[in-house]
Formats: sequence, C-alpha cells, structure tokens
Amino acid sequence: MAERWDIAIRVLDGPIAGTEQVLRGPVVHVGAAPGPGGFGLSGYRGLDARHLVLTSYQNGQATVAPVGTNQVRMGPHPNVDWNTIEPIGGPQYLSDGCALHLGAVGRGATLEFLGLRELGVRAGGDLSSSRAGVHGATRIRSSSAPMWFVGCLLLMAVVASAAILAVVIFQPPEIEPLGPTEEGEPFYRFAEVSREQVDERLREGLRQPFTDFVMSPNIDTSGRKRLTDPENWDQTFYEMVAASVQTHLKARSVFRRLDVVREEYATVVEAMREAGLPEVFAAIPYLESRYDGSAQSRACAKGYWQFMPEVPNRVERDADLVFQVRDCSFRDAPGTLWTPEGLVPVAKVMLNAIYVDREVDPPRCRIDSCRVDHRTDLEKSTEAAAFTLGEAWADPDLRASGALVQITIASHNAGYDDSRFGVPKPANLRPAYLRWAKGRPGRELPDFYGANLTTPTPDQQGWNGSLLPPETQHYVYTAIAEHFLAVCYYGLNYADQIPAFRTYAGYTDADGYCTKLAVPTTEVLTGPR
Repeated sequence: MAERWDIAIRVLDGPIAGTEQVLRGPVVHVGAAPGPGGFGLSGYRGLDARHLVLTSYQNGQATVAPVGTNQVRMGPHPNVDWNTIEPIGGPQYLSDGCALHLGAVGRGATLEFLGLRELGVRAGGDLSSSRAGVHGATRIRSSSAPMWFVGCLLLMAVVASAAILAVVIFQPPEIEPLGPTEEGEPFYRFAEVSREQVDERLREGLRQPFTDFVMSPNIDTSGRKRLTDPENWDQTFYEMVAASVQTHLKARSVFRRLDVVREEYATVVEAMREAGLPEVFAAIPYLESRYDGSAQSRACAKGYWQFMPEVPNRVERDADLVFQVRDCSFRDAPGTLWTPEGLVPVAKVMLNAIYVDREVDPPRCRIDSCRVDHRTDLEKSTEAAAFTLGEAWADPDLRASGALVQITIASHNAGYDDSRFGVPKPANLRPAYLRWAKGRPGRELPDFYGANLTTPTPDQQGWNGSLLPPETQHYVYTAIAEHFLAVCYYGLNYADQIPAFRTYAGYTDADGYCTKLAVPTTEVLTGPR
C-alpha cells in the first residue's frame, strides 16, 4: 500500500476565475493544452501547451517547476506585485496559500495553491482516490466546518510549516540553470569555455538546431546522406558551437542587443530566405557590427555587414545593384575627396591600403565620411551580401564538401576567391579548401572547418598550422551560436508579432531545444511593456 497525494488549486483570474480543482497526483502538467491528466487553461494568452509541472511527494510536500524556459513566478500570497518578482529557474517547494503566475506579467494566468489532499491506497497496480471518485480533476465544494476542525487545521499548519522549513534547510543544491548569470557583453569573439566544459544538457539539446540550420543545408547541397548521423558531423565544429552558445548565454547584454535589433534581424532573415540562402547567415551582421550601420573598423570596413570600400564596385558591376561608396574625405587631409577604384581590397590591407593611417599605433582608418556610402543602408548592403555570399554558395567544389554553410560564412570574413580579380590571397576560402582537400578521402571533406580550427582560446593568436586566419577560425562557430540564441529569443518573445520569426515558435515548445535554455523574456530584460 502506497500513500498518494493530489494537488488542490484555485484559479484567480481569467475565463475560469474562482474555479477550484483537485488535480490527480503525483505529477500534473498545467498549460494551454497539457494533455491527458493535465489541467488545461485554454483561453489564456501567452501560455505554452505544457507551461509548468506540479509534483506531489509521499512526504506530503509538493513542488512547482517551469517546463523549459516558460515563465512561472511564485509569491507567498496572491496579493503581490508580480512586476517585482523574477521567474523561478527550477523546482520550488510549495506552501499552502502561495500564488503562481504563469506567463508574462499582464498576460497568462494566476493560481493559488490550496494544499495537498491525501488519497487512498494502491490497489491492483492502479491508484484510486478515497475522495475523488473519478480520474483527473474534481471540483472542491466549500462547506462550513466545526470549530474542532479549525483547531486541527491550525495544528496541521504548524506541523506542515516545520516540515517545509526542514525541507528548505536540507534541500540539495539545484543544478545551475542554463541562462544569463551576469550583464556581460553583447558579443564574445572567443568561446570562453573549452569543449570539455560544455554542459551536457546543452551539448545534447543543440542537435536539433544544428541539424536544421547547418547540417540540412549541407546535406542538401552535397548529397552526403551519411551526414544525417550526428556521429559523422564535424565534431570539433559542433563542440565549439556549443561552447560559444554557453559563453554567450550567460550575458544579458546579448539578449538586450537582440531585442534592440529585432526588426533589422528579421529583415535579413527574410532577405536570406528570398535569396535561397540559409537564414543562419542573418547572424553575420550581428557578428560584424551588432547591427550597427555606422560601425567602422580600423581597416575601413563599414556598415551592417562591414564591407570594405572596394566591394561595392564589384557588386554594382557584377550584380546589377545600386551599391556605391564614393567621395570620401580623409581625416588627415581635409578637402580631399577619394573614391575607391579597385574591385577588391589590396593584399595585406593594413600595410598597403591608401585609406589606412599607419603613422599612428595602432593603425586606423583615414576615412572620416563619404558623401555616398550604401554600406550603411541595411536593405542595399543586405542585397550586396546575398550576392557575395551567393558566390561561395554556388561554387561546385564547395557545395560537394558537405561543409558549405560553414565555408560560406568564413568566406565573408576571409574572402571567397580574389584571384579572379588578379589579387590572389591564400587565405580565401576556395583556394584554402582546395589545398586542404587535395589527396584527402571524401569522408574527411566535411571536417574542413573543424580540422583548421586550431586556436580555440584567445591567448593563441598564431595560425598554428591552420589554413585559416585566427579571426576566421573563431568567426564561424560564433556566428552560428549567436543565431541559435536569436532563434530562441525571438521565438519566445516575438513569434506572434514579427512574421519572420513565426517559424521559431516551434523551438520554444515543450520539445524544442530552447526549453533547455533559460532564455529571458522581454519583461525580464526591460520590464513590462
């Protein structure tokens, strides 16, 4: 014979306010569509299908836990200011009379935990209630109680309080949630954890987005069906993506910046889809400039995509697009107007480009401003990026590699193939890949990026035998990690508001990979809207 407890709650607001229910324990899912045996809250905005789980234990205690990253707030009583209470990050013990708010403040549903109801015995392998005559939920009917019963309740409350205090004191430490733990930075160029330090929950959870945003396009373009098996993936690449996700996930600033640039990010996602390119490329402007159109590097790369001054000449010539940089003034030569003439930057820009000031340490860009500079225009620069990325994406040798997504992203940093314009650069992705692939078996080709990722920590700045520059080595896994977090943040907060993000909602459902991450809501980051 085994003791069993059911869970009594009261709904405090919304369409079924005032309803009291006894929910059949020991485990009850609560949400918009929780499934058999759960407690459904249809008609409430902002609730997941399975939003939280209530669990009762044989010692007469109960806990509440959010499912995935769903918001659940817990207060000592219903009359609290929910705006001042942070969502819980894991299981919490319940005490009689405490309140739970499901969803964002101003939406969702509020429940009151009334306590546990002791049930009968286990008979024939089935649990049957000594008070509830049916499976699932039964309504509690209020009635008057004699004074002796009130006294018993007071005594029970004292005993229960002592038990709860003991549980709190001796409760084992909870596993640290996979979410923001500090303000941090909006961008980390290096993964600050090694592959050995990646949380196992994260490593397993990332298989879904890695398949959708990286491996499926690689398989489709190469026909390498063996890559459907994760055992055949570029393992170094995968592990460094996971490490970068873990590094970026800790910083609230990453999500604050994603929130600020949500419209711009959506514009690029839609542009990549229209161009037939992977939407993970929308992370490149975040990596390059944090979607700041005015950003300019020491080498004079500028705008959302950080194009060099010469690139517009080639794009306008070959892509039939209006994309220009002209009439630029130099900060050290007032009155001089300069317009780039070449099709691609010269080799070793920092040593040879006319627009780099080498009289200062470190060298810096001489360009102060340009009368026409389409690099700062999101729509025009994104059209140009779709063209330049499309060059690598269409390359038959790169397509056959099984690593086309990562190679194309790397080409935006190190170039695709400038030898076409008389400026050979060994670090360009096409020549680098062809040198590496020569003589290697076909099964090794999908590992090109990981095999050349030799500087996983910022204190190792050399090439260390890699065919890729140090910056390019870190560039690809960082971009992909940032997109994975963008999918979670936008899917959780803007899937119903911004059309480009509607497909991301599935990743925040009960079985979506985002549920393994404590991705913040807009209310947590910026307060109620």
